[in-house]
Amino acid sequence: MTGGPRVSVPLRSLVAWFGHTHQALFVSPARTQARREARQRQDTLRALLLLESLGVEGPVAYETLDLLPYLVADLHEWHLRLGRDQFGVPGGCC
Repeated sequence: MTGGPRVSVPLRSLVAWFGHTHQALFVSPARTQARREARQRQDTLRALLLLESLGVEGPVAYETLDLLPYLVADLHEWHLRLGRDQFGVPGGCC
């Protein structure tokens, strides 16, 4: 007789049952949650794009003004990582 050891039918059915149980208990709920979160992010993006296309200012525009000094400080490092020696208008960053 050639080949590896033979696996009995009850063991195969037990392995198949374990695979289906694992799928039902762990994989499916996680996949469902990931799809729900992706759908919510897409809906939020669509709403923001629709507002912008209609000329309505973004709802968080005022709150993000406090972040501008931090963004400007990181802008130089960011455009160097992109491989651009200069960024924007002269005197704007470098």
